[in-house]
Amino acid sequence: MKLISFAVPCYNSAAYMRKCIDSILTAGDEIEIIIVNDGSKDDTLSIANEYLAQYPEIVKVVDKENGGHGSGVNAGLKLATGLYYKVVDSDDWLDEDALQKLMAKIREHQAADTLPDLYVTNFVYEKVYDNTRHVSEYTDKFPQDVICNWDKVKAFKYSHMMMMHALLYKREKLIESGLELPEHTFYVDEIYAYQPLPYMKTICYLNLDLYRYFIGRSDQSINRSNFIKRYDQQIRVMLCLTGAYKWSEIKKMPKGLKKYMWHTLNAIMITTVYFICAEYSKDRKQKLKEMWKKIKAQDRALYKKLRHRSYSTAVNYMPWRLRSWVMNLAYDRLCKTVKLG
Repeated sequence: MKLISFAVPCYNSAAYMRKCIDSILTAGDEIEIIIVNDGSKDDTLSIANEYLAQYPEIVKVVDKENGGHGSGVNAGLKLATGLYYKVVDSDDWLDEDALQKLMAKIREHQAADTLPDLYVTNFVYEKVYDNTRHVSEYTDKFPQDVICNWDKVKAFKYSHMMMMHALLYKREKLIESGLELPEHTFYVDEIYAYQPLPYMKTICYLNLDLYRYFIGRSDQSINRSNFIKRYDQQIRVMLCLTGAYKWSEIKKMPKGLKKYMWHTLNAIMITTVYFICAEYSKDRKQKLKEMWKKIKAQDRALYKKLRHRSYSTAVNYMPWRLRSWVMNLAYDRLCKTVKLG
């Protein structure tokens, strides 16, 4: 069995996918790379097939109709055979030294029959056009280089979360979680980094700067104009998160997990409110009302927490234009903190 299945969802990725795939190939034949061509109209499929021909024991290719990033993640998981599963976006890449250290640690744990359900590593925002970077690490949240449970995880604050880029899930546990991401939807990485967590009983944090997250393309989903425009998709994701577990279920989770699940909902809710409120329109105002109504129908207890006891509470009752000004100011400061803007 392969140690890791890497899924690489691709849509019109011909210009940059080689750097991504080549970085993963440095792990050798103990891994597999599942390149998912999501209905590309450029040379993505032909490049994928070149790698398949050159590395038939490592590379698999899926050619499918366009379904969005979540569809690519789902397709990769269905075909994966590795012990672990990781998604690497086609414009990102992995650090070779960090990858070798991760592989060595997996071999060590496999030999000792102590494989954790989840490995957590750092990821690096690579702002290519001005050659700056920001490392998102978890040294103050987890014990390092040891296998632990959620009771050993310290509280996260504000916008700091375990993003998709930081997570290496045990494949069988990921499948057990029932994860299936919605199609034709941006920001599904938030679901990927939330829904499976209660199925991950043991965790190992490695202080490795493994994942390199490219920032700089105008068409990226994190581009401000794009995510303001796609606010309806963020609402869809938020409703998936609030529908995944009722508050009564979250309260019964181990202490560290309970705190983290609430923190995630809390942080993503204020992001969602920002997506909606960054601009004014009657449609946005109506969609915000409908979102709260749907959350209330899903779970009244969780609705009360998010509506009245979350980060977004302070802005929930502000006049719209003041709310927009406050949220934009907060976003600008966040961007400066992590060098996104």
